[in-house]
Amino acid sequence: MSGAKNLLKGLGVTFRNMVSKPVTICYPEVKREMPTRYRGRHFLNRDENGLERCIGCSLCSVNCPVGCIHVVAAENDPKNPTSAGERYAETYEINLLRCIYCGYCEEACPVDAVVLREHYELADYDRGNYIAEKDDLLVYPEPNRFRVNFLGNTEVMKS
Repeated sequence: MSGAKNLLKGLGVTFRNMVSKPVTICYPEVKREMPTRYRGRHFLNRDENGLERCIGCSLCSVNCPVGCIHVVAAENDPKNPTSAGERYAETYEINLLRCIYCGYCEEACPVDAVVLREHYELADYDRGNYIAEKDDLLVYPEPNRFRVNFLGNTEVMKS
């Protein structure tokens, strides 16, 4: 009797899944919307004047648990500043193969220059492309205005 009961339970599960909506998506035509707390690819922010936000303090590099961030700071030219601070990051590199996407760099940044966004398509055939330099990090497809809220999540600033 219990065998017939288990058979009916199994058939019930099968029929319920036959009529339910599938959970798969047609990737890459349909991109998955990532949660707000998702930490994907790194980007460097610019301020409202178009200057780089990074002031070359290297706090992101110091707080990185795997040491994948390399920052070399330089003095800012007062006549033609690169950033709003006294210094700027002359060299800013992230080794994306070593990064564990923990977000400590984002949390440590005092000027919200480093953000980890929802971009998750990071596959490439060349290992050299995983060294993201400053020019790669300053490029963002949307208006480049993000900040980290009190929960540690990046959000787009409303203009």
